[in-house]
Amino acid sequence: MAETIKIDIPHKLSRDAALQRITEGFGRLRDQAVGGMLKFEDKWEGDRLDFRAGMLGQNVVGRLDVLDDHVHVELDLPGFLAAIANKIRGRIATEGQALLEKK
Repeated sequence: MAETIKIDIPHKLSRDAALQRITEGFGRLRDQAVGGMLKFEDKWEGDRLDFRAGMLGQNVVGRLDVLDDHVHVELDLPGFLAAIANKIRGRIATEGQALLEKK
């Protein structure tokens, strides 16, 4: 059964700085996907990112909103990945926090 997970990742950056870091992070992900098995599409509209990732017939659709004090992420997981939703949620929270640490 499909599942939507929601994650809020706090940050102490300006909205523009958080947006820039996320843009760069997704750019690296997209660059790694080129020519590989992972198909990745993303589109920014203001402070909102809509994205889709697919691999081995499984597609994940997500939305990401950059806000003043946190980033809100929602992922629609197919049934196959829903079984490990908590692991995915934890990984995104950890990686996101590392990306948004004030340096």
